[in-house]
Amino acid sequence: MNELPQRVLVLGLARSGKAAAAALARRGVEVAAADRALGNDSELGLLEGVDVLVKSPGVPRDAPLVAEAERQGLPIWSEVELGYRLLRPRLVGVTGTNGKTTTCELLGAMLQVPVAGNVGRALTELDRKIERDDRVVCELSSFQLEDVHELVCEIAVLLNLEPDHLDRHGSFEAYRDAKLRIFERAGTKIVPRGLGLDGIEFAADDPLPAEPLIRGAHNRENAAAATAAARAAGVTEEQIAEALKTFPGVPHRLELVRELNGVGYVNDSKATNVAAALRALAAYEDEPVHLILGGSRKGEDFTPLAAAIGENVKSVHLIGETAEELAAAIPQAETAGDLASALTTIEPEPGDVVLLSPACASYDQFRDFEERGEEFRRLVQNLSA
Repeated sequence: MNELPQRVLVLGLARSGKAAAAALARRGVEVAAADRALGNDSELGLLEGVDVLVKSPGVPRDAPLVAEAERQGLPIWSEVELGYRLLRPRLVGVTGTNGKTTTCELLGAMLQVPVAGNVGRALTELDRKIERDDRVVCELSSFQLEDVHELVCEIAVLLNLEPDHLDRHGSFEAYRDAKLRIFERAGTKIVPRGLGLDGIEFAADDPLPAEPLIRGAHNRENAAAATAAARAAGVTEEQIAEALKTFPGVPHRLELVRELNGVGYVNDSKATNVAAALRALAAYEDEPVHLILGGSRKGEDFTPLAAAIGENVKSVHLIGETAEELAAAIPQAETAGDLASALTTIEPEPGDVVLLSPACASYDQFRDFEERGEEFRRLVQNLSA
């Protein structure tokens, strides 16, 4: 970063906001911080004397402080934009509707470099831990990509594009446009075959140096994307193969949490949209499944999900605020209300799979998808033989 701002307002004080504020403070920058943006006069006064507003991904563009900053012509950066300017790493950026975290962690194993961004560790948390031009794998969400300006990906990966976060972006077109910003100023582009985008293409049926340990056609597609990116980064085939054969996957993504009396209990809480739940159903299409669906609304159409529920799905159990909408689309489903009730209702037989793949966000009953997955794991571990 050629010139540091003198005063920065960090808006949103979850993990990335705290990391951004700490990295700026270490450099002697005056930091103001706000956790919420209600738009009263005292909060809008926080913009006085501010050179830059750094916005956490959870803060929408129409938040009053953001709107006022934009009206005043203040620069608005995402935390990853700040991290890029402070650290100047060589970024291998990954975005897409589904599969980002799995692909990032697999790429981190292939490249043997840190993983940051939307994956859970903020990019600015790597401040003082990496050197300039060190390579970092960075998961980039649409919310983060909304506010990048100088961020450059040495290698930029787009995994897929399907409707998501329509409640925040307003339309699929706006969501798509935010995702595609990963390719601005990018060096090498890794893109899905068939989308008509320029770059190195990948697909689930690509030949790989080893078959991935993680399950499902969607994960083979993630592995193909990671392999293409790793090859572009100069990683050897042997190192790629070793990562493919040993990478165990990521919690809350088709995670087998327990086998009890011949029944597999699978935590796919990260399936926060219809497209992700469809991938989970495809991964278990040859096994008898008891499916748990539901959560908070994201403005999605459940018709494709209903159409994908095949004869192998023995029962469907609905939780959360979308239960009524899901019941209208899936009349055979039973409304359970919450996870504990759903697990009590299910009567699995040996060889069955109990699959939590909600197709919805988690904010109606849980802090986030991780808390929902942990609660599922806790309840399953407490089931008696």
